[in-house]
Amino acid sequence: MMSAKRYSEEFKIEAVKQVTERGYKVSDVCRRLGITSGSLYKWIKLYGDPGSQHQHITEQQDELRQLRAELRRVTEERDILKKAAVDSTGQCNIMHTGNYRGFQNAAASIKDQRADLPAEAGAMGSMEERAVA
Repeated sequence: MMSAKRYSEEFKIEAVKQVTERGYKVSDVCRRLGITSGSLYKWIKLYGDPGSQHQHITEQQDELRQLRAELRRVTEERDILKKAAVDSTGQCNIMHTGNYRGFQNAAASIKDQRADLPAEAGAMGSMEERAVA
């Protein structure tokens, strides 16, 4: 008759830690250590921290709740700022194709104004040269 192998308590705890703390699969730990999966599952019930898995899930749920609240706050702030920008100008701050035509007209107007300057002012060149003169 074959007698059951006896393992030290330290061996059992280390085997359990490989599953619970290091994340190894039960089957891999059993194969490496030469033990049965039934024994390892029994040791996990005896020596494993029953709250460790639950604690990990709870921490993730808390983080998710915090991130959702932060997203909601940032979205509200963005919407308030968008509305304030539109209200302060009476129009949206985004350039549309229609506004681009207005920009072209303004640029042409500036060119026309420069053309009206006296020849000596136009001939002076850069601002640095004007400051020296």
